Amino acid sequence: MRLRSMLFVPADSPRKLAKACDSRADALILDLEDSVAPPNKAAAREAAAQFLKGRGAGLAVQRFVRINPLDSELSLKDLAAVVVPGLDGIMLPKIDGAQDVRRLALYLDALEVRAGIEPGHIRIVPVATETPRAMLGMGSFEPGIPRMVGVTWGAEDLSAAVGAITNREADGAYSPLYVFANSLCLCAAAAAEVDAIDTLHADFRDREGLVAACAVARRRGFRGKIAIHPDQVDIINGAFTPSAEETEHARRIVQAFDAEPGLGALSIDGVMVDLPHLKQARRTLGLQGPGGHSGQERGTDRIRMLDAARALN
Repeated sequence: MRLRSMLFVPADSPRKLAKACDSRADALILDLEDSVAPPNKAAAREAAAQFLKGRGAGLAVQRFVRINPLDSELSLKDLAAVVVPGLDGIMLPKIDGAQDVRRLALYLDALEVRAGIEPGHIRIVPVATETPRAMLGMGSFEPGIPRMVGVTWGAEDLSAAVGAITNREADGAYSPLYVFANSLCLCAAAAAEVDAIDTLHADFRDREGLVAACAVARRRGFRGKIAIHPDQVDIINGAFTPSAEETEHARRIVQAFDAEPGLGALSIDGVMVDLPHLKQARRTLGLQGPGGHSGQERGTDRIRMLDAARALN
């Protein structure tokens, strides 16, 4: 599941939903939480279900729903309504730790059976830094958490929880707590062996700022980013898709280790590369999107990578 760009759209806005469908986002997130006013929750829930069963089912995009928090009385109503054929994933907000992801996975086990959905089809992306308990419990993430395919972070709810006036410094940079949250998200994703997805860039008219934010996020290790407007999607997709030069360099690293499986380090263009470089090269090739290689070539790449990894073990 490729999640370079995850585009939020309020589930109770037909106009915004129609516009979002024309974007090239990897995933749409129909929002039932913060962007929907309390009086509209029931209508938004029904609209999301109808979209998933109707127009959404024909789209070549991953279809997620952000439900209300698990400790809210609304969450089970959300799940009962939207776990229908056409749903690919749930974004789970305001978790306190990996235990909430596991709890949601159990709910989905039962709801998939009721809906006639293939068991395990619906995936989970939690928002891991929105509560103080979550910040203190990030060590709970580990490999093999059921259904979890990514993790993202947020600053707004955390700043409200700690009573901050703002989550920014006077120069506009994130305050230390939120830089820490960003870093913890990366660590949690790595610990769970899933993708880290960067938080939103709030000013959707600020193209230059979004380009810069994407560049920073990708350098740090994020694999994608949240979008809140269709105009952000192409910038995000471009930023998190390896260039032709990056892809070719990664391929050369994999092929070099494939040719010398007994080596733990070797030289490419006079530069020493070792096993961490091989791991990063494999990740880069895995990021390559449609159009970069044919299906046969991608399959060959995966075989070569697996063979190289086995030889190095």
